[in-house]
Amino acid sequence: MANILVLGAGMVGSAMALDLAVNHSVTVADMNETALNKLKQRQAKIQTTVLDVSNSNQLSVTLRNFDLILSAVPGFLGFKTLKTIIEAEKNVVDISFFPENALELNELAKKKQVTAIVDCGVAPGLDNIILGYYDSFWEITEFECLVGGLPKIKKWPFYYKAPFSPIDVIEEYTRPARFVEQGKVVTREPLTDCEFIDFEKVGTLESFNTDGLRSLIQTMPHIPFMKEKTLRYPGHVELIKALKTTGFFDTTHIYGTNLSPLAFTSKILFQNWKLAAQEPELTVMRVRLKGKENTEKRLQEVVFNLYDEYCPKTQISSMARTTGYTATAAVNMLLNNLFPNHGVFPPELIGKSTECYHFIMNYLAERGIQMDVKIIDLE
Repeated sequence: MANILVLGAGMVGSAMALDLAVNHSVTVADMNETALNKLKQRQAKIQTTVLDVSNSNQLSVTLRNFDLILSAVPGFLGFKTLKTIIEAEKNVVDISFFPENALELNELAKKKQVTAIVDCGVAPGLDNIILGYYDSFWEITEFECLVGGLPKIKKWPFYYKAPFSPIDVIEEYTRPARFVEQGKVVTREPLTDCEFIDFEKVGTLESFNTDGLRSLIQTMPHIPFMKEKTLRYPGHVELIKALKTTGFFDTTHIYGTNLSPLAFTSKILFQNWKLAAQEPELTVMRVRLKGKENTEKRLQEVVFNLYDEYCPKTQISSMARTTGYTATAAVNMLLNNLFPNHGVFPPELIGKSTECYHFIMNYLAERGIQMDVKIIDLE
């Protein structure tokens, strides 16, 4: 039994703590005492502590008593928090999805003999693990990931509910989207190149450009075509474009106030996008790879389809399940000494290990998260 600290008592942080508490001693840290108390009511054996992770000294002191750290802090706090964890010489799994480049901390992690697995959610995360696994025995020419978390009931006007903070979602809608085409990185505006795509159990969704490749641009430079796009119900993109074009996402302060349009918009959208307790929602993801197996040299395409829903038995959302359990799988993988390397590792580098890949996929399957896999011969 390991002594694990989970940083963050939000939707995903709480789900991860509940999962890990079955076999480990778990403490959850957060500034929000209400969230901590709710978690404590669900599982009495989970310990809680009030902590401001932006206070590096306080965080460093707290880290001392734990074997492994699981970071689920907001993205804007993620990089600094991860650096503090590495400096404290603690192994860590991170799902904070911060905008900075985590690989900048690679040398520090090696020096401190720390294993840091970053971006370890559903996407980025599970899709990277799949790509890394196939990259170990395929010559891959194309990678595509389409992913979205959606409410099961479509409600006008946005047809969307956010499992995360609206400001983190808006970040996806404003940051330039990077793709790889013919081996070169190209940048496009987010919310562009909309396509309507049919999915079983869901129907027609619209996909659009967002900046989802992240570490793959650096770790998989040999793959000539790579892209990731976000999925929403049809109609959502046009509404977001209208808000963006008219300045609702601007970060400069409104004249004469200390409030920016982005802060104001986020407050309004928080009420409209907030998932209600026990509200049915779903996660859909399609990962498509094209390439040749190293031995047979036959052009093939493999397609992974994920469909997952809110679990009424555990009262855990699908986004928390698919994101959180990928991370807790990585935690248990580290505790089982299946990945002893030191440094900062995006999930695609974990997937290159056949043992690690199967451990994570089996862990997810045990929790009812399974992917339909089809392999198609193209020649």
